Amino acid sequence: MIMPFFSTIDRKKTALFCIVWTALLFNGCATEKAVSPTLPLYRPQVQRAEHSKHRAAYNRPYRVKGKTYYPMASAAGYKEIGTASWYGSESGNRTATGSRFRSQHMTAAHKTLPLPCKVRVTNLHNGRSVDVLVNDRGPFKKGRLIDLSQAAARRIGLRGLAKVKVEYLSSLE
Repeated sequence: MIMPFFSTIDRKKTALFCIVWTALLFNGCATEKAVSPTLPLYRPQVQRAEHSKHRAAYNRPYRVKGKTYYPMASAAGYKEIGTASWYGSESGNRTATGSRFRSQHMTAAHKTLPLPCKVRVTNLHNGRSVDVLVNDRGPFKKGRLIDLSQAAARRIGLRGLAKVKVEYLSSLE
């Protein structure tokens, strides 16, 4: 007997382990030609990009100051009127999408629009508008709809707060 100290059950488990291990060992040594053509060796890049777009951390529900926000899956047809503010002191910090915030770029922050996307912001006091890239989350002050970078705010004549209309233009992914 090879293994006199093992019970019958242990022998069966050991034999099964040896068979599986041997199969894995030989399978690892197989060439690519031996792989079944019905099993894909990789996922096409398009599927991975599509999959990651919807699963990106910045498009999942998140919580700030005890409140949970649910980003939209699609913003097609989105239009809303509300209060805009501007931000610029955070220059150099990372945005929700991972890029560096630059106050001189045409960017914005929104609580629930899918990131990244492009929107048109129109100042309802003077009719001036600007197209911006929404790449960050915020503003988290009550009653605020969107935060604009300093350059975007200047372009539409926003000083402090202003009533604006936000219209979705396109997704960038």
